[in-house]
Amino acid sequence: MSDGDFRDVDRKTAGTDGDRSEVNSHSEVQRQVTDLIGRKEDRRLRAKIEQHQRVWFGLGMFGLVGWSVTIPTIVGAAVGMWIDDRWDGRQSWTLMLLLGGLIMGCLNAWRWLRDESQVR
Repeated sequence: MSDGDFRDVDRKTAGTDGDRSEVNSHSEVQRQVTDLIGRKEDRRLRAKIEQHQRVWFGLGMFGLVGWSVTIPTIVGAAVGMWIDDRWDGRQSWTLMLLLGGLIMGCLNAWRWLRDESQVR
């Protein structure tokens, strides 16, 4: 707590009615200082909790983005392998659908991250 905080409290509560006002002024100063300390402590605790939640949110986001890219890529490769096994051809359906799944997964992850960042 800085000296400026105490000076502000003292200015607000300084009285001119003698001893009685000094007692009231002193208890008012104590109350205001206690409130100020309580608010600062609440802010510190909230920041600590939010930081912990941001770490878990970031890890969850990392996993979600990874799976949103991986699953379409694997599905595309599997469907491409199935088509290559059933029908002969010059082009590789496995490679084309793998790349298609990768592109779809990246677009999906990008869209989801963009929407999530707009919400926050």
